[in-house]
Amino acid sequence: MRKNSIKNIRINSEVQRELSNIIRTEVKDPRIHPMTSVVAVSVAPDLKYCKVYISVLGNEEAAKETLAGLKNAVGYIRRALAGSLNLRNTPELLFILDQSIEYGVHMTRLIDQVVGAEDARGQDVSEAMPEEDDPESESE
Repeated sequence: MRKNSIKNIRINSEVQRELSNIIRTEVKDPRIHPMTSVVAVSVAPDLKYCKVYISVLGNEEAAKETLAGLKNAVGYIRRALAGSLNLRNTPELLFILDQSIEYGVHMTRLIDQVVGAEDARGQDVSEAMPEEDDPESESE
């Protein structure tokens, strides 16, 4: 099976849905933050390994605690995944903290700061650029 085949994409989405459900409802570790979401899943074509990208809404300490709790419960999560999905092999799970959402929020704040600074100076982007003469108006 190729990495981007339709079967692999379907398996990735099924594993992501089931892992999200298992983490939300079945894992009772207090270290796992309630606002933990499974952002993406990448299952190897041979179904031996699975990278699980998670995002935690909270501070850095909550993210580290959640990652430690998930790594501690990996055996239970894998067994629950094997029970809910009918795959030839149940992949070994590797949890990776995905910070793309936090990075996007940070970039949005930076853009808002720049726009706010321009508004404070009273300059608009169109005012900052010199106007060019219209060649049609000169010929009339």
